[in-house]
Amino acid sequence: MTRVKSPSAIKHRKILKYVKGFKQSRNKRIQVAMEARLHSFQYAFEGRKNKKRDLRALWIIRINAMVRKFDLSYSKFINLLKEAKVEIDRKILSEIAAKDEKTFEQIVNKIKK
Repeated sequence: MTRVKSPSAIKHRKILKYVKGFKQSRNKRIQVAMEARLHSFQYAFEGRKNKKRDLRALWIIRINAMVRKFDLSYSKFINLLKEAKVEIDRKILSEIAAKDEKTFEQIVNKIKK
């Protein structure tokens, strides 16, 4: 007679496979592994949200550093952009500031007028 594998054993193997790289009992014991897996999902979710926040902060820091060379603050620069109706988002502005200073200088000179 062939052996029937119980659904719980299959489920356990699946969970243990997921927590393979975890430390200590988190990768051996089912109950601890299940809890560790749930927490890892929560941390991953929060991490995806925090990543967006961190990148935006980085863009602002880059823009601010570059704008200071032209005797402006970040907030004044953004306000001038809005008044001049220049619709370039912070991500693109930071890329321009980091890689192409001449273009960024042209943008600043245009909005200062």
